[in-house]
Amino acid sequence: MLSNQILQNTIEGIKSISRVDIYVADTDGKIVAGTGTLGEQFGSAIASFVASPADTQSVQDYQFFKVYDESQLELVLIAQGTSDDVFVVGKLAAFQIQNLLIAYKERFDKDNFIKNLLLDNLLLVDIYNRSKKLHIDVDARRCVCIIETKNEKDSIALEAIRTLFAGQKKDFITAVDEKSIIIVKELEDKQGYQDIEKVSKMIVDMLNTEAMVEANVAYGTIVNEIKEVSRSYKEARMALDVGKIFFSGKNVIAYNNLGIGRLIYQLPLPLCKMFIEEIFSGKSPDEFDEETVSTINKFFENSLNVSETSRQLYIHRNTLVYRLDKLQKSTGLDLRVFEDAITFKIALMVVKYMKYMENNGF
Repeated sequence: MLSNQILQNTIEGIKSISRVDIYVADTDGKIVAGTGTLGEQFGSAIASFVASPADTQSVQDYQFFKVYDESQLELVLIAQGTSDDVFVVGKLAAFQIQNLLIAYKERFDKDNFIKNLLLDNLLLVDIYNRSKKLHIDVDARRCVCIIETKNEKDSIALEAIRTLFAGQKKDFITAVDEKSIIIVKELEDKQGYQDIEKVSKMIVDMLNTEAMVEANVAYGTIVNEIKEVSRSYKEARMALDVGKIFFSGKNVIAYNNLGIGRLIYQLPLPLCKMFIEEIFSGKSPDEFDEETVSTINKFFENSLNVSETSRQLYIHRNTLVYRLDKLQKSTGLDLRVFEDAITFKIALMVVKYMKYMENNGF
């Protein structure tokens, strides 16, 4: 249903051109928009007109017009004046509002359809039937992007995104929860993941500079059929969660680049706990002091290179070797040995994953 504000703006625009006062009433006789003041005595006249089979009718110095949504009577338009010119203006105004009703209903239907498509709430036959009815291409290449802001129900961010994609008529912008905005983006044949990455970074920059909103963007894989859009959405959702755990420094995450984080994210928690107990003998990396943690991180950053790590930590090579020996005694893992380093790195990622799941009530 059209908002009263849209109706008001529409009839004010028509009046500015035609200089004819126009009013819009619902089927109960209540005036919902108008360019002047209409007396309450018209309530009974509107009710009589609604009950009559006529589509137009003159009442005193006014002309009444019915506005339909398909075959359902939705509104009554009233134009002030009895001349033929006023009749033409009234018919044009009724036609304009009727088209707005259809357009907004189609937009609502498309939004509803996309939400149910993302959430896998539709049968395959319904997907294709409704796509055809709503004039949505079923074979277009698409990718789902999820934009998450820190504030729930961030209307400023949503409006900014709608404005940014206003010219992209084949893209759908919606939301299935209060925390994120979803874009189902249609791609041309030559467009690929580099283009999606650029769009994602543009969204982050735009929200940061224009709306003063910090946001993270995650996207799934490109799909070739509309029935696969829900898969791209699930991938984007996973990418968003994995990014929070393992790539907290990044604000754009691609499902294709999750690496080992994708595997760890799908591990059951009991198995993770068993693995950590096996590696650290009941201890936790949280128990390591700050010096040890910084040494471990820098050692991994420098691909297990002792000389480069000691240089960046501003310590003697022997001091670094001493710290690594100390870590080996407490954990049984020598980070200078590739296999032990891999095991230790995975263990640290598993601990991060476990913390995230526990903090979020899983």
